[in-house]
Amino acid sequence: MVKIGYTMMTEQAGPRDLVDHLVRAEEAGFDFSVASDHYFPWLRAQGHSPYVWSVLGAAAQATRRIPLMTYVTCPTVRYHPAVVAQKAATMQLLSEGRFRLGLGSGENLNEHVVGGGWPSVDVRHEMLEEAVEIIRALFGGGHVNHRGTHFDVESARLWDLPDEPPPIGVAVSGEQSCELAGRLGDLVIATEPKADLLEAFDRHGGEGKPRVGQLPVCHDPDPDAALKRAHSQFRWFGGGWKVNSELPHPDSFEAATRFVTPDDVADSIPCGDDPDAFVKAVRPYAEAGFTEIALVQIGGEAQLPYLDWARSTLLPALREALG
Repeated sequence: MVKIGYTMMTEQAGPRDLVDHLVRAEEAGFDFSVASDHYFPWLRAQGHSPYVWSVLGAAAQATRRIPLMTYVTCPTVRYHPAVVAQKAATMQLLSEGRFRLGLGSGENLNEHVVGGGWPSVDVRHEMLEEAVEIIRALFGGGHVNHRGTHFDVESARLWDLPDEPPPIGVAVSGEQSCELAGRLGDLVIATEPKADLLEAFDRHGGEGKPRVGQLPVCHDPDPDAALKRAHSQFRWFGGGWKVNSELPHPDSFEAATRFVTPDDVADSIPCGDDPDAFVKAVRPYAEAGFTEIALVQIGGEAQLPYLDWARSTLLPALREALG
C-alpha cells in the first residue's frame, strides 16, 4: 500500500504553526511526515524559514504516532556531519523511534550563509559520501576520529544513542546521486516521478528499500485563488534541481521565474478542491514505484482547511485509487 505523507514546509509558516499543523495532520490520518531544512524561503512570498531541528523536537513531543523526517538536510556545509549525527540521534530518542534522517547534497540558497563558496556537484557528492560515513560511524557508538578529504573529526562520541539509529535517506536527481543512494542509503528520496531514478537506485543496491517522493498541491474551494497562491509561492518548483541547487537567494528565484505563468503552474500542480485532480497528480509517483508520497499544501495560512478536507475527502480518495 502506498503511504501518503504531510509536509511541514518550513518556508511558508512559523515554528508554532508548523507544529500545530502537524498535530492536525496526525489527527487527519496522514501516514508519515517530512520537513524541509532551510535557511531561506525559495521566494519572498513564502515568508518564513525557522530552524527545523527545533521544530522537529517540539513536533516529537506534540505528536504520538506520525513518523518524522528531514526532507532534506545537507550534512556538509552549513552543518558538520558530526553535529548532524548528534541532532539525528537526539531526534530518534525524542520521537521514540519515529525519525528518519533524509540527507542531500544541498542547495546554494541555504548553504552559502556560512561562506566559503559553493562547491561543484561532483565535490558535493564526495562531501555527502564522506559525511554519511562519519554519521554512520557515530551512530555505531564509541569515539570516532576521522581525517578525510573534506572533514576532520576529533575524538567525537554520541553520549545519547537510540537502540536503533535513524534510517538514512539520500536524495537523488540523476545517475551519480542514485549510485550514492543505492550504496549508502536505507531509502531514496526524490521530487520527480521518474521511474529511471528508482531503476538506477535499484541497480546500485537499493532494491527493496523504501522510496519517498514529494509533490506540491494547492487546495482551495476557489480554484482561481488556489492557482494564484500556487503561482505566487511555488512557481520555482518546475526549475529542476540542476537550477534550483545553484541559485543563491530568493531574489535569484524571483528573477529566474519571472516568465513562469499561472498556466505553467497549473500544468504541474493540482489546484482547487476536485479530489480526482489530486489523485491524477499523485498517480505517476505510485506508477513509477514510489512507496511513500509526501504532499505539500501550498500556503501556510491554507493548512487547516486543507487538513480538514484531506481527512474527509482527499485521503480516502487516494487510498481507494492507489491501494
